[in-house]
Amino acid sequence: MLPSQTSRHFFSIDVEDYFQVSSFDSFVTRESWVDWESRVEANTHGLLDLLQKHHVRSFCYVLGWVADQFPDLIRRIHDSGHVLGSHTYWHRLLYEQGPMTFDIDMAMASSAIEKITESPVVHFRAPSFSITRQSGWAIEILKKHGIRHDSSIVPIRHDRYGIPDSPLDSYTVISNGHSIAEHPVSVLPYGPLKIPIGGGGYFRIFPWWFTRWALKKIEQSGRSIHFYIHPWEIDPGQPRLEKLGALSKFRHYRNLDRCKDRLDRLLHTFSFGNLELPSPTGEYTIGTPK
Repeated sequence: MLPSQTSRHFFSIDVEDYFQVSSFDSFVTRESWVDWESRVEANTHGLLDLLQKHHVRSFCYVLGWVADQFPDLIRRIHDSGHVLGSHTYWHRLLYEQGPMTFDIDMAMASSAIEKITESPVVHFRAPSFSITRQSGWAIEILKKHGIRHDSSIVPIRHDRYGIPDSPLDSYTVISNGHSIAEHPVSVLPYGPLKIPIGGGGYFRIFPWWFTRWALKKIEQSGRSIHFYIHPWEIDPGQPRLEKLGALSKFRHYRNLDRCKDRLDRLLHTFSFGNLELPSPTGEYTIGTPK
């Protein structure tokens, strides 16, 4: 069943496995991915079942590696009416690689998805939202590969990502004369603060009452909510990597056992399922980093 015409808000999933997150890069090589217990297929099916229960369609940003390993999962996503986008092939932070490497990665990712769906990939989200001032060059490469909609820039200050003064709502992002539509995940401006409330680790770390309050504030302001989650975030049984530092452990493992129940509440409370992304309002140019 499709979402109703009154659906206002956007739900998205970054389809990757627990061992593919950026904080694991120092301990898990990409050559060893095939040696790890994969749980992305079962966990993504769990999320899709939850979305089906609430009649919600989602944007699904898929790793090309996952598409190659689990084509039936990609077919279910596609056949269920969700929108498939690229999350790159190898989940490398954009600012830690060069344009040539990213160009090759994008070609591999699009090919892996398109050979299953027989539809062009026009949506993109960078691993760990890693389009920053250091990687604005990515806009040109995204356009080269037919990407029309990006969701990689978060308007906050963070140790891994973010452009703090970028707009809160959909806009046209420009870099070196190249432009693309940008759709940020939700951030709540509150006085001098910008509170990241659009999902992921923040959804698990913040208490449910606070998330609900913050998202209601966004809704009451007339803005749409843009929320995201990873399949591994509903999986408290995933193998644990003890080598992680204290901050990475906190970010990755906090409240995994509560996340699926909170998602159920979220989807019951707010009207998600909108797949008609808004037209960009205004422009923002990524300048040279200082």
